[in-house]
Amino acid sequence: MATPRTPAGSARERILETAFRLFYAYGPRGVGVDTVIAESGVAKATLYKHFPRKDDLVLAYLDRVDQAWFGALWAAARAAGEAPRDQLLGMYDALAGACRREGYHGCAFINTAAESPAGSEVHARTVEHKNVVRAWVTDLARRAGAAEPELLARQLTLLLDGGLAAGVLDGDPAVAEAAKRSARALVDAAIG
Repeated sequence: MATPRTPAGSARERILETAFRLFYAYGPRGVGVDTVIAESGVAKATLYKHFPRKDDLVLAYLDRVDQAWFGALWAAARAAGEAPRDQLLGMYDALAGACRREGYHGCAFINTAAESPAGSEVHARTVEHKNVVRAWVTDLARRAGAAEPELLARQLTLLLDGGLAAGVLDGDPAVAEAAKRSARALVDAAIG
């Protein structure tokens, strides 16, 4: 009996799911294309049909991480209420969820940036993600009435990134609560 053919979308999805799992655990540079091929169960030609360069696969991985993480931040902020001030603090609940997740390895963007040459397409994508998050937080800070919304956004995103890093260094879920309390002090000082 012939093996049923897998639709191209399914093969691409398997490749991405495998890359997501491996790249997040070991970093994109720590995982060879042959490992992704073997673990996803696709032919080498299939992988290269969908992702002609490894960097194309890394960029697709980062896009997927961006959707998941930014979606989690947005959902946590919205769950905190309608007021932008509440949303600025609510986003730290996404940090709490991330730090408690099994297999947590920190921020995929920071990890990938650390192993990518500055100026490369992959490094630029990590910077773009951080800029988009900061722009969103700046908008929330502006709508909340912060006197210096760009400064508050920079402080809050630095605190968020520090929480992501400390969550993997300490393995202590209390990191997220400490970050949220610090964020509250910053928001109170900036908004009054």
